[in-house]
Amino acid sequence: MTGDIPVLFTEGNSLAEAWEQSLISLHRYGCEIKTEYDKPEDPPSKDCSMTIVVHDPLAEPMIHRDFPGGLEDLQEYVLEVLEGIKDHCIRDVTAGEADTRWEYTYHQRLFAWQESASARIYDQIELIAEKLARTPWSRRCQAVTWKVWEDNYCADPPCLQSLWCRMLPDEAGGWRLNTNVRFRSNDAYKAAFMNMFALVQLQAEIARRIAAQSGRTILLGRYVHQADSYHIYGFNLREFESRFLQALQNRSFEQRTFRYADVRDLMEEAIPAIRAKAAAMGREVPPAVQ
Repeated sequence: MTGDIPVLFTEGNSLAEAWEQSLISLHRYGCEIKTEYDKPEDPPSKDCSMTIVVHDPLAEPMIHRDFPGGLEDLQEYVLEVLEGIKDHCIRDVTAGEADTRWEYTYHQRLFAWQESASARIYDQIELIAEKLARTPWSRRCQAVTWKVWEDNYCADPPCLQSLWCRMLPDEAGGWRLNTNVRFRSNDAYKAAFMNMFALVQLQAEIARRIAAQSGRTILLGRYVHQADSYHIYGFNLREFESRFLQALQNRSFEQRTFRYADVRDLMEEAIPAIRAKAAAMGREVPPAVQ
Protein backbone atom coordinates (compact mmCIF):
# COMPACT_ATOMS: atom_id res chain seq x y z
CA MET A 1 0.00 0.00 0.00
CA THR A 2 1.31 3.46 -0.88
CA GLY A 3 2.74 5.20 2.16
CA ASP A 4 3.55 1.97 4.01
CA ILE A 5 7.18 1.25 4.88
CA PRO A 6 7.86 -2.39 3.88
CA VAL A 7 8.27 -4.92 6.69
CA LEU A 8 10.77 -7.56 5.56
CA PHE A 9 11.98 -10.86 7.06
CA THR A 10 15.14 -12.76 6.18
CA GLU A 11 17.03 -15.63 7.76
CA GLY A 12 20.18 -17.67 7.43
CA ASN A 13 22.00 -20.41 9.26
CA SER A 14 25.14 -18.29 9.69
CA LEU A 15 25.66 -14.60 10.34
CA ALA A 16 27.28 -14.05 6.93
CA GLU A 17 24.40 -15.75 5.12
CA ALA A 18 21.70 -13.90 7.04
CA TRP A 19 23.30 -10.48 6.52
CA GLU A 20 23.77 -11.12 2.82
CA GLN A 21 20.15 -12.17 2.40
CA SER A 22 18.96 -9.08 4.28
CA LEU A 23 20.75 -6.78 1.84
CA ILE A 24 19.39 -8.61 -1.18
CA SER A 25 15.86 -8.34 0.20
CA LEU A 26 16.25 -4.68 1.16
CA HIS A 27 17.57 -3.70 -2.27
CA ARG A 28 14.79 -5.64 -4.03
CA TYR A 29 11.79 -4.77 -1.86
CA GLY A 30 12.71 -1.68 0.16
CA CYS A 31 10.99 1.65 -0.39
CA GLU A 32 12.67 4.87 -1.50
CA ILE A 33 12.84 7.63 1.09
CA LYS A 34 14.96 10.68 1.86
CA THR A 35 17.02 11.21 5.03
CA GLU A 36 18.29 14.15 7.07
CA TYR A 37 21.81 13.53 5.73
CA ASP A 38 21.08 13.81 2.01
CA LYS A 39 22.73 16.38 -0.24
CA PRO A 40 20.46 17.88 -2.93
CA GLU A 41 22.02 15.65 -5.61
CA ASP A 42 21.75 12.40 -3.61
CA PRO A 43 19.22 9.77 -4.68
CA PRO A 44 16.77 8.54 -2.03
CA SER A 45 17.75 5.72 0.28
CA LYS A 46 16.47 2.16 0.18
CA ASP A 47 14.66 1.50 3.46
CA CYS A 48 12.45 -0.98 5.29
CA SER A 49 11.68 -2.36 8.73
CA MET A 50 13.70 -5.56 8.92
CA THR A 51 13.82 -8.72 11.02
CA ILE A 52 16.86 -10.98 10.51
CA VAL A 53 17.08 -14.41 12.11
CA VAL A 54 20.50 -16.05 12.49
CA HIS A 55 19.75 -19.65 13.44
CA ASP A 56 23.30 -20.60 14.50
CA PRO A 57 25.18 -17.40 15.38
CA LEU A 58 28.61 -19.08 15.61
CA ALA A 59 28.24 -21.19 12.46
CA GLU A 60 30.94 -20.96 9.80
CA PRO A 61 31.54 -19.19 7.56
CA MET A 62 30.78 -16.37 9.99
CA ILE A 63 32.40 -13.32 8.38
CA HIS A 64 31.30 -11.79 5.09
CA ARG A 65 34.15 -10.40 2.99
CA ASP A 66 32.05 -7.56 1.58
CA PHE A 67 31.35 -5.69 4.79
CA PRO A 68 33.09 -2.29 4.41
CA GLY A 69 36.24 -2.44 6.52
CA GLY A 70 38.93 -4.96 7.36
CA LEU A 71 39.42 -7.66 9.94
CA GLU A 72 41.32 -5.33 12.26
CA ASP A 73 38.42 -2.86 12.08
CA LEU A 74 36.05 -5.65 13.03
CA GLN A 75 38.19 -6.66 16.01
CA GLU A 76 38.42 -3.02 17.10
CA TYR A 77 34.64 -2.70 17.08
CA VAL A 78 34.22 -5.89 19.13
CA LEU A 79 36.59 -4.45 21.76
CA GLU A 80 34.71 -1.17 21.68
CA VAL A 81 31.41 -2.90 22.47
CA LEU A 82 32.61 -5.61 24.87
CA GLU A 83 35.53 -3.93 26.66
CA GLY A 84 34.78 -0.22 26.35
CA ILE A 85 38.18 0.68 24.91
CA LYS A 86 36.75 4.04 23.77
CA ASP A 87 34.57 4.92 26.75
CA HIS A 88 37.00 7.73 27.58
CA CYS A 89 35.88 9.39 24.34
CA ILE A 90 32.42 10.12 25.76
CA ARG A 91 31.95 13.84 26.32
CA ASP A 92 31.38 15.44 29.69
CA VAL A 93 27.78 16.69 29.49
CA THR A 94 28.51 19.31 32.16
CA ALA A 95 31.06 20.94 29.84
CA GLY A 96 28.41 21.99 27.36
CA GLU A 97 29.07 22.45 23.64
CA ALA A 98 32.79 22.95 24.21
CA ASP A 99 33.22 19.19 24.59
CA THR A 100 32.65 17.70 21.13
CA ARG A 101 33.42 14.07 21.92
CA TRP A 102 30.90 11.23 21.54
CA GLU A 103 27.49 11.31 23.16
CA TYR A 104 27.82 7.66 24.21
CA THR A 105 29.31 4.27 23.50
CA TYR A 106 27.27 1.09 23.46
CA HIS A 107 29.59 -0.40 26.07
CA GLN A 108 28.95 2.48 28.45
CA ARG A 109 25.18 2.30 28.01
CA LEU A 110 25.07 -1.50 28.41
CA PHE A 111 27.75 -2.13 31.04
CA ALA A 112 27.76 1.17 32.96
CA TRP A 113 24.35 2.81 32.51
CA GLN A 114 24.17 5.91 34.68
CA GLU A 115 21.62 8.70 34.95
CA SER A 116 24.17 11.26 36.11
CA ALA A 117 27.78 11.44 37.24
CA SER A 118 26.71 11.05 40.87
CA ALA A 119 24.10 8.34 40.28
CA ARG A 120 24.38 4.57 40.69
CA ILE A 121 26.04 2.65 37.85
CA TYR A 122 24.12 -0.32 36.41
CA ASP A 123 25.90 -3.18 34.63
CA GLN A 124 22.88 -4.30 32.65
CA ILE A 125 24.75 -7.23 31.09
CA GLU A 126 25.63 -8.63 34.50
CA LEU A 127 22.03 -8.13 35.64
CA ILE A 128 20.83 -10.20 32.66
CA ALA A 129 23.30 -12.97 33.48
CA GLU A 130 22.40 -13.00 37.18
CA LYS A 131 18.67 -13.21 36.51
CA LEU A 132 18.96 -15.93 33.85
CA ALA A 133 21.29 -17.94 36.09
CA ARG A 134 18.50 -17.92 38.70
CA THR A 135 15.47 -18.06 36.39
CA PRO A 136 16.37 -19.21 32.86
CA TRP A 137 12.86 -18.64 31.49
CA SER A 138 12.47 -15.07 32.77
CA ARG A 139 11.02 -12.58 30.27
CA ARG A 140 12.46 -9.59 32.12
CA CYS A 141 16.10 -9.85 31.04
CA GLN A 142 16.86 -6.85 28.90
CA ALA A 143 19.32 -3.98 28.57
CA VAL A 144 18.34 -0.60 27.17
CA THR A 145 20.34 2.36 25.88
CA TRP A 146 17.86 5.22 25.47
CA LYS A 147 17.97 8.11 27.95
CA VAL A 148 14.75 10.04 27.43
CA TRP A 149 16.05 13.21 29.07
CA GLU A 150 19.17 13.30 26.83
CA ASP A 151 18.65 11.34 23.63
CA ASN A 152 15.57 13.20 22.42
CA TYR A 153 17.64 16.36 22.24
CA CYS A 154 21.24 15.40 21.44
CA ALA A 155 22.75 15.45 17.95
CA ASP A 156 23.77 11.78 17.86
CA PRO A 157 21.44 9.50 19.86
CA PRO A 158 22.13 5.75 20.02
CA CYS A 159 20.82 3.60 17.20
CA LEU A 160 20.88 0.38 19.24
CA GLN A 161 17.88 0.51 21.55
CA SER A 162 17.65 -2.76 23.44
CA LEU A 163 18.93 -6.27 24.00
CA TRP A 164 16.56 -9.01 25.28
CA CYS A 165 17.58 -12.50 26.35
CA ARG A 166 15.74 -15.68 27.34
CA MET A 167 16.77 -19.33 27.60
CA LEU A 168 15.18 -22.58 26.52
CA PRO A 169 16.35 -26.17 27.11
CA ASP A 170 17.44 -28.10 24.03
CA GLU A 171 16.98 -31.76 23.12
CA ALA A 172 20.35 -32.71 24.63
CA GLY A 173 19.37 -31.37 28.03
CA GLY A 174 21.48 -28.20 27.85
CA TRP A 175 20.27 -24.62 27.70
CA ARG A 176 20.35 -22.21 24.77
CA LEU A 177 20.50 -18.45 25.12
CA ASN A 178 18.16 -16.75 22.66
CA THR A 179 18.77 -13.06 21.99
CA ASN A 180 16.76 -10.29 20.35
CA VAL A 181 18.41 -6.99 19.43
CA ARG A 182 16.52 -3.89 18.29
CA PHE A 183 17.85 -0.84 16.45
CA ARG A 184 15.80 2.25 15.71
CA SER A 185 18.09 2.98 12.75
CA ASN A 186 20.68 0.71 11.12
CA ASP A 187 22.88 1.37 8.10
CA ALA A 188 22.42 -2.03 6.47
CA TYR A 189 25.45 -1.84 4.17
CA LYS A 190 28.03 0.21 6.04
CA ALA A 191 27.43 -0.83 9.67
CA ALA A 192 24.98 -3.69 10.23
CA PHE A 193 27.41 -6.56 9.80
CA MET A 194 29.86 -5.12 12.32
CA ASN A 195 26.97 -4.43 14.70
CA MET A 196 25.70 -7.99 14.37
CA PHE A 197 29.13 -9.59 14.70
CA ALA A 198 29.95 -7.66 17.87
CA LEU A 199 26.54 -8.30 19.39
CA VAL A 200 26.86 -12.05 18.75
CA GLN A 201 30.15 -11.84 20.67
CA LEU A 202 28.20 -10.10 23.43
CA GLN A 203 25.60 -12.89 23.31
CA ALA A 204 28.45 -15.37 23.82
CA GLU A 205 29.81 -13.31 26.73
CA ILE A 206 26.40 -13.35 28.42
CA ALA A 207 26.26 -17.13 27.94
CA ARG A 208 29.69 -17.47 29.58
CA ARG A 209 28.57 -15.41 32.56
CA ILE A 210 25.38 -17.43 32.99
CA ALA A 211 27.34 -20.68 32.80
CA ALA A 212 29.83 -19.48 35.43
CA GLN A 213 27.08 -18.47 37.83
CA SER A 214 24.71 -21.40 37.28
CA GLY A 215 27.04 -24.32 36.64
CA ARG A 216 24.95 -25.18 33.56
CA THR A 217 26.14 -25.69 30.01
CA ILE A 218 24.91 -22.65 28.05
CA LEU A 219 25.00 -22.67 24.24
CA LEU A 220 23.88 -19.95 21.86
CA GLY A 221 20.37 -20.11 20.48
CA ARG A 222 19.11 -18.01 17.60
CA TYR A 223 20.07 -14.35 17.29
CA VAL A 224 17.35 -11.98 16.03
CA HIS A 225 18.33 -8.57 14.68
CA GLN A 226 15.47 -6.10 14.29
CA ALA A 227 15.73 -2.62 12.78
CA ASP A 228 12.90 -0.09 12.54
CA SER A 229 14.79 1.61 9.71
CA TYR A 230 17.14 -0.76 7.86
CA HIS A 231 18.61 1.25 5.04
CA ILE A 232 21.19 1.74 2.33
CA TYR A 233 21.87 5.44 1.92
CA GLY A 234 21.27 6.78 -1.57
CA PHE A 235 24.85 8.08 -1.81
CA ASN A 236 26.07 4.49 -1.22
CA LEU A 237 23.76 2.75 -3.70
CA ARG A 238 26.10 2.92 -6.69
CA GLU A 239 28.95 1.40 -4.69
CA PHE A 240 26.64 -1.25 -3.24
CA GLU A 241 25.37 -2.31 -6.65
CA SER A 242 28.81 -2.37 -8.29
CA ARG A 243 30.58 -4.07 -5.39
CA PHE A 244 28.15 -6.17 -3.37
CA LEU A 245 25.60 -7.18 -5.99
CA GLN A 246 28.28 -7.80 -8.60
CA ALA A 247 30.08 -10.17 -6.24
CA LEU A 248 26.92 -12.30 -6.04
CA GLN A 249 27.28 -12.94 -9.76
CA ASN A 250 31.05 -13.40 -9.88
CA ARG A 251 31.96 -15.30 -6.71
CA SER A 252 30.65 -18.34 -4.86
CA PHE A 253 29.37 -18.01 -1.30
CA GLU A 254 32.60 -19.56 -0.03
CA GLN A 255 34.57 -16.91 -1.95
CA ARG A 256 32.38 -14.16 -0.47
CA THR A 257 33.03 -15.20 3.13
CA PHE A 258 35.70 -15.98 5.75
CA ARG A 259 35.73 -18.71 8.34
CA TYR A 260 36.21 -16.89 11.64
CA ALA A 261 38.26 -19.84 12.86
CA ASP A 262 40.73 -19.20 10.04
CA VAL A 263 41.26 -15.50 10.82
CA ARG A 264 40.70 -15.38 14.60
CA ASP A 265 44.43 -15.55 15.41
CA LEU A 266 45.16 -12.73 12.97
CA MET A 267 42.43 -10.58 14.52
CA GLU A 268 43.56 -11.29 18.07
CA GLU A 269 47.20 -10.51 17.23
CA ALA A 270 46.06 -6.97 16.43
CA ILE A 271 44.48 -6.42 19.85
CA PRO A 272 47.49 -4.80 21.63
CA ALA A 273 47.89 -2.27 18.81
CA ILE A 274 44.16 -1.61 18.76
CA ARG A 275 44.08 -0.95 22.50
CA ALA A 276 47.07 1.39 22.21
CA LYS A 277 45.44 3.31 19.37
CA ALA A 278 42.17 3.63 21.29
CA ALA A 279 43.96 4.82 24.44
CA ALA A 280 45.66 7.57 22.44
CA MET A 281 42.41 8.92 21.02
CA GLY A 282 41.85 12.50 22.12
CA ARG A 283 39.02 14.99 21.89
CA GLU A 284 38.64 14.80 18.14
CA VAL A 285 37.36 11.30 17.43
CA PRO A 286 35.55 9.73 14.46
CA PRO A 287 31.84 8.89 14.78
CA ALA A 288 30.94 5.52 16.31
CA VAL A 289 29.67 2.70 14.09
CA GLN A 290 25.85 2.77 14.17
